[in-house]
Amino acid sequence: MNKADSEIIAGILERNGFKVSCPAESYDKIPPWADVVIVNTCTVKTPTERKILRRLRTLTGEKKKVVVCGCLPAAEPKIALEFPDASFIGVNISDIAPAVESTLRGESYVKITKPGDDSNKPCFPRVRQNPFIEIVQIARGCKGNCGYCITRKARGTLKSYPEDKILRQIKGAVLNGAKEIWLTAQDTGAYGKDGDLYGNDKSTSGKETGACGNDMGGTTTDLPHLLKYVSGIPGNFRVRAGMMNPNHAMEFLDDLIDAYRNKKIYKFLHIPVQSGDDSVLRDMGRRYTTDEFKEILRKFRGEFDNNITISTDVIAGFPTESEEAFQNTLELIKETKPDVLNVSRFWNRPGTKASGMKQLHGRVTKARSRKIAELFKNIALERNKEWVGWRGGALVSAKGKTSGFCARNSAYKPIIIQPGEADENLLGRFVNVKITDATYYDLRGEII
Repeated sequence: MNKADSEIIAGILERNGFKVSCPAESYDKIPPWADVVIVNTCTVKTPTERKILRRLRTLTGEKKKVVVCGCLPAAEPKIALEFPDASFIGVNISDIAPAVESTLRGESYVKITKPGDDSNKPCFPRVRQNPFIEIVQIARGCKGNCGYCITRKARGTLKSYPEDKILRQIKGAVLNGAKEIWLTAQDTGAYGKDGDLYGNDKSTSGKETGACGNDMGGTTTDLPHLLKYVSGIPGNFRVRAGMMNPNHAMEFLDDLIDAYRNKKIYKFLHIPVQSGDDSVLRDMGRRYTTDEFKEILRKFRGEFDNNITISTDVIAGFPTESEEAFQNTLELIKETKPDVLNVSRFWNRPGTKASGMKQLHGRVTKARSRKIAELFKNIALERNKEWVGWRGGALVSAKGKTSGFCARNSAYKPIIIQPGEADENLLGRFVNVKITDATYYDLRGEII
């Protein structure tokens, strides 16, 4: 969602006559011609927040003109007091143009508001960072109330975007060369569960209407139906569904599996479990059990003969996580053998329910996260080695981090390939590959 917001920020500014470099991935890559630096922030973890604050201190210390936006100022508006010479907006990114204009004049612009009615967001202009990948926000905000999460303070409660505007965005992107569609939200499984026919009030948000004009009508259904509608759009492209929580997936599991049968849908399921202990899950405010998590994996793997990538998330060191509860998490990972595991140490975020609990010592959370990561590396390598010798089609969607290209097969497995002299321009192409090797992180292959 943060990347999508950055693309929209760039699109709005270009529409208003600005020249934009998006993204400047590091401080060293800020172009010398830049008059204003925009820092689009995240606040989900303490280390991320600290990194952002260090960057802001460097930029303001060098007298750069800075606009700060995103979740950090939205969740913690008092940050504006620490940087009085900078400008601040929150997730109300439709205000980016006046913020930049004021900053250029040497004025500090501060307007940190809730998103309000942003139902026209799928129609906002955008500049894709990868010309072959369209990031599609299907909703904003959250229907849950997890005891450790600060993001809801920034993004608010769930608001699903109208399906006709989502489909119009995707149709336009495919016509414009996109080969991979990422459906994203704080929880894609919650799509449509706000019960709000969002957009029927005919109002607009900001001045940005993009390709949708001022037609604000539209309804929402649920994620399985949305996936089926997206799959029906003409064109040769692939769709990745973003993170969905287990409690929502359980409500429409059979319909979800049916939607995934379409060849356009990557067989990739990001379903966070967070803990392998049901008592910890209850303390976290999660609304499912470990048995339900395992049932989802069992049904998906049974349907797709294990040719599916399962991604999950685990938090190590939640305040009420006993040694026994931690061992339950290790056992769950051993039993379910996920392909991707995002391990996070618990971080105390201000204003959350967990912040009032007795905290575990930092050395405990660090040791537990390290132990989980070590366990997972062996599992991931074992899972990836099962793909060695596989032959089939894959979409080349990005350049490799160090060299070559990264292709994705039907299970969204990353396949690093080194092109020959005749294959230098592979981006956006479907190719046939053979898997020759595997690491715990990716597969290695060759074009056949």
